[in-house]
Amino acid sequence: MFHIKRNTAGEIVLLSREASGEYHEQIAADDPEVLAFLAGQSSIKANFLASDLAFVRVVEDLMEVLLDKGVISFTDLPEAAQHKVMQRKSLRAKNNVNLIGEDGGII
Repeated sequence: MFHIKRNTAGEIVLLSREASGEYHEQIAADDPEVLAFLAGQSSIKANFLASDLAFVRVVEDLMEVLLDKGVISFTDLPEAAQHKVMQRKSLRAKNNVNLIGEDGGII
């Protein structure tokens, strides 16, 4: 969660991890407005970025299921893809992040 300050137009102008007199409104770190503020882009582009990041997670979980069920083999993937999969698996293991559950939460 972040604490934010908005201008009179309702746009985020300040962002902080800690609450203060200026940063009283809370917003999720993955909110498209936060992504737009951090990226300095429009909220439309931020919505696409947030959607892409969420979809990447879906593709990762789909690949994991297909690999676990033996539908595809890890060696069927191009070498560059194998390397990227291993990097993500390592990050997930280090950060204790598992598959996405039916309710969208992490299992």
